[in-house]
Amino acid sequence: MEKFAFIIHPMDVRRDASRKYPVLKYFPNSFVEYLMTKISPKLMSHIQGVQSITGAQAEGWLIGCPLGPHQLTGDTGLPIEFIYDKIAQGGVLAAELGAKVVGLGAFTSVAGDAGISVAKRLEGIINVTSGNSYTVYTAVEGLLRAAELMEVDLPNARVAIIGATGSIGAVCAKVLSPQVGCIDLVGRTPEKLEALRAELSALPGGRATASISTDIPNALRQADLVLAVSSAGKDLIFPEDLKTGAVVCDVARPRDVSKTVIEKRDDVLVIEGGVIDVPGNVNFNFNFGFPDKTAYACMSETMLMALEGTYEPYTLGRDLTVEQVLRIGELAKKHGFKLAGFRAFETSVTPDTIARVRDNALRKKNSSAKPSPVIEAPRTLAGATS
Repeated sequence: MEKFAFIIHPMDVRRDASRKYPVLKYFPNSFVEYLMTKISPKLMSHIQGVQSITGAQAEGWLIGCPLGPHQLTGDTGLPIEFIYDKIAQGGVLAAELGAKVVGLGAFTSVAGDAGISVAKRLEGIINVTSGNSYTVYTAVEGLLRAAELMEVDLPNARVAIIGATGSIGAVCAKVLSPQVGCIDLVGRTPEKLEALRAELSALPGGRATASISTDIPNALRQADLVLAVSSAGKDLIFPEDLKTGAVVCDVARPRDVSKTVIEKRDDVLVIEGGVIDVPGNVNFNFNFGFPDKTAYACMSETMLMALEGTYEPYTLGRDLTVEQVLRIGELAKKHGFKLAGFRAFETSVTPDTIARVRDNALRKKNSSAKPSPVIEAPRTLAGATS
């Protein structure tokens, strides 16, 4: 039996902590966050029943790191060495439980140098992966599959990548480059965006032209496809931003897409990337808000490493390669992991839903009515970590 672990953390510290300690809902968020710094990582659940189609089996554990998104990204002033130590404590607990590889979930995977320093602290104790390679693979796979269902002309499609210079965004751009007509790289640092554009232009087999922007609404209004992968931790994409018939794949956690998009735009398809069907009779003993036997792609990468018996640091740092992404995609096929049906905001996106959105978009495109122009100041990724 192979063994793995995965580190998770609260997305809203006060809300999540008050579920266990109701009195905390009466205290300010800053006080609750301070209390969390005094708590060690805890065992959250025992995962059972993971079984590859090859016959390999695995079990694992969810480890809870008590820090929230803003703490993990340094926004609250916590020293980065403290953050690394807190995450590494979760890895030590995982090793004590018997795990041989631990995955870094959500913002634990982007803190500081994206897993490198945590892996150094755990060297000789347990191997570490951020899970970002499989996140990229499934994000691109989901976006392209949804685009086909929406009858988007892929070779001529314009793709906007929000958070393009982050580790996930950059390699997504490289994977998409041979398959689309134009890529708009959207981020907060023009110099980094320009460097990524130069990399794309030098890719063998790349066909897409690339442009750069720090103005999110302007880039979105031209995009047929949108891949949202920022670490902004807040809504960045709103109903008025999007082109009729656009397909939006939101991989970011917390989400980049405002819920008002699905409430107000019946001609736009929003899906969330990285939800995976896990093979076997798996029980996570934890509620992610997903259907049974499904998990995030980053967690699935950790399970894949265990099932393959490849106990090594795999996805670390911000320089992911296309080769890493394609390799983990092949391992997923080998072991029977696959994209689950589309979801958005904890709700299934059914084939009927997609057909309805497609028909609405076609009707609006054929209509002579034009939407009123939206005039606003540029909205950027200021404050994001990618």
